[in-house]
Amino acid sequence: MATARRHRAIALLAGAALAALCGSVALGQDSGRNRDRPESILPPGFNDPVTTPAPAPAPAPSTSPRPQDGTVITTVPAAPLGSAPLPVPDASPTATAPVVSVDQAMLARYEVPPYARRPIGLLGAAGPADGAFGVHAFGRTDGRFLETLMRRLDTPITSRWVAIGLRRALVSRVITPPHVDGADFAAERAWLLLRMGESVAARDVVQSVDTIDYTPKLYQMAMQASLATGDPAGLCALADTGFDKTHEAGWILARGMCAGLAGQPAHATQLLTAARNDGAAGGIDLLLAQKIAGSGAGGRQSVTIEWDGVDHLNPWRLGLATAGNVAIPDSLLSGLRPEMRVWRALAPGLPSPVRARFADAAAVRGVLSSSALVDLYASVLGDDDQSLAEVGVARDLATAFNGADAPTRLGALRQLWDEPKTADGRYARLILTARAAARIPLDAADPDIDRLVAAMLTAGLDTQALRWRDKASRGSDAWAMLTLADPQRISYSFADISAYAGSDPSGQKRRMLFAGLAGLGRLPVAEIEKGARSLDIAIGSQNAWTRAISRAALAGQPGTVLLLAGIGMQTPLWRGISPEALFHIVASLRAVGLEGEARMVAVEAMTRL
Repeated sequence: MATARRHRAIALLAGAALAALCGSVALGQDSGRNRDRPESILPPGFNDPVTTPAPAPAPAPSTSPRPQDGTVITTVPAAPLGSAPLPVPDASPTATAPVVSVDQAMLARYEVPPYARRPIGLLGAAGPADGAFGVHAFGRTDGRFLETLMRRLDTPITSRWVAIGLRRALVSRVITPPHVDGADFAAERAWLLLRMGESVAARDVVQSVDTIDYTPKLYQMAMQASLATGDPAGLCALADTGFDKTHEAGWILARGMCAGLAGQPAHATQLLTAARNDGAAGGIDLLLAQKIAGSGAGGRQSVTIEWDGVDHLNPWRLGLATAGNVAIPDSLLSGLRPEMRVWRALAPGLPSPVRARFADAAAVRGVLSSSALVDLYASVLGDDDQSLAEVGVARDLATAFNGADAPTRLGALRQLWDEPKTADGRYARLILTARAAARIPLDAADPDIDRLVAAMLTAGLDTQALRWRDKASRGSDAWAMLTLADPQRISYSFADISAYAGSDPSGQKRRMLFAGLAGLGRLPVAEIEKGARSLDIAIGSQNAWTRAISRAALAGQPGTVLLLAGIGMQTPLWRGISPEALFHIVASLRAVGLEGEARMVAVEAMTRL
């Protein structure tokens, strides 16, 4: 009877919970940036409504064992992603290529047999052996609820460490949740990854589904992931069926580009000319498609791209320009949306200095690790133009690693730390220098311990950072960060928190230190209550979001916890995150076995305030 009452209460709560969860729901959070559905990232004209057949019924839930049910769920249906078609070319003989009949029996000889196909009920790019989560990361949570949260999560996520954890969850090979199609669930995951800047991860999720199982929504994401990674050739296996399934005119251009890449220039010209004549595409968008088509074997078109009259970049233009090695004016690059700047940092075909210009944004968002950032700047050192600002950063970084003595290395670190003018720029430099900071000896004179410790912990180097514990004075920023980063379950009192002075006159850092220690279970209950009253932190207050993340934590669902943590961090600045929200996020991460991530999120709050 108790269970029945609980389920009835959950049903009554569901409608209100969804509305609250999809907005600025964390206690004290000041976001104000929410949208009802994702904005299309295709060229202008691609975002008109699409009429598509009614979706097939969702497959029956998997019979594989799942954790005990314990998470709420709403029954709000998922809206389509909605990037839309350009006009469809005329089907007259002059506009399209002749239809060639295909021997289906011959074609079947090359198809993957049913027993070798990947199961639609278990999709994702990585498993536990690759550092991802297990198949039950989202438990038995209703897939419609998860999809709605994914679609409405407004990026960027405030915390780098929450973003890193959410990426792991989204790429994980997981059992398809109830009430959604597996391919559509993969599409929603890919769409969120793209908005987070994770273009490569999004492509991997899309490609984890066998093409025979693609839905219209997944075809849309396949196109957008290929554009984001600057890889139009990735569309070629899907170009014909993509248009048939979605009727989006982007696939008409994809057919033309792929014909050219396959060494069929005449066919490519015919398809692209038809697209132009029928109004499906024109201007810079068509010219870029013609350039890609002309780059194949036997290509006969030499296309010059002029950006005069182009007032903005969209993913179509950025992706094809990247693939075609087309220089883009700085005036256009300066207007890139944040996630598109990060895609630029990941594009392997771009020169290292070009990628390095966007690397700070990628590092702060958790897309580039400290090691990847160091590798990128190491490759910049060999650039022909030694006057570039990025080369100067690379030289300072080399000195920070390999300077003749500790004072020289510390001088290079300070130069790197002091140069940026923005908070994100300074945080990116801490990430860049994490491993160089770990090489500074404990006996170094005037070592700037606060920033050394902060740098190491941006990369999760807690063991190296904790070497400085005896050097960090009680009440300093370094002491506070090391207290949170320590994996040993040492118990503290509110007097320890009161001793923290820190570098923040507003007292917000002290409140976050309290929230972090409380969430990590390092304070006795009596001390938590005492501190909450003293610091005016409503640690026991509840709303739809706190209840949902608590249920997910109790059900042992790391993927759901991380998604809800992202929902609670939809504000551009850490000052928009309340201590109450930090407490719930840290405590929930710890409850699902992600204590390392919980500690780093708590440390990040101290570092970035």
